[in-house]
Amino acid sequence: MLEKLPDALWATQYVGDRFPGSPLVADRPGLADGANCQLFAYEVLRLFELDPPDLRSSELWADAEFTERVAVACPLDLVLFNATQDAWGAHVGVCVGDDQILHLCAEVGHPVVWSWQEFAERKRYRTVVGIKRVVRRVDECPQP
Repeated sequence: MLEKLPDALWATQYVGDRFPGSPLVADRPGLADGANCQLFAYEVLRLFELDPPDLRSSELWADAEFTERVAVACPLDLVLFNATQDAWGAHVGVCVGDDQILHLCAEVGHPVVWSWQEFAERKRYRTVVGIKRVVRRVDECPQP
């Protein structure tokens, strides 16, 4: 799966002010000007024809229209991490395979793949808030 990602994606810089709903994103969408973890994760999913909602972490966790909570992560599922079980301000990554989460964080500054254990070793990411799966694809029509 990682081999299918375009080279330009790996050059994305962490920019905390570029989050879903930010005026900076509305004026210049995409990853060329950087992204926070959520914006980055959603753009990765869009490369695989998924249509995630542009939500902040706590909104994503509460959402039941476009995503569903799942117990076990599969490739292209969103994983939320935080210091506590609180979804507000949670970090979002994309499961890309066995024990691999692709994400963008301020600590590293560019996209990186960590294991579940690497998240657990960091106080700010030690708790798995949960896993969300996008249920609508780009090519599906919304139901009335």
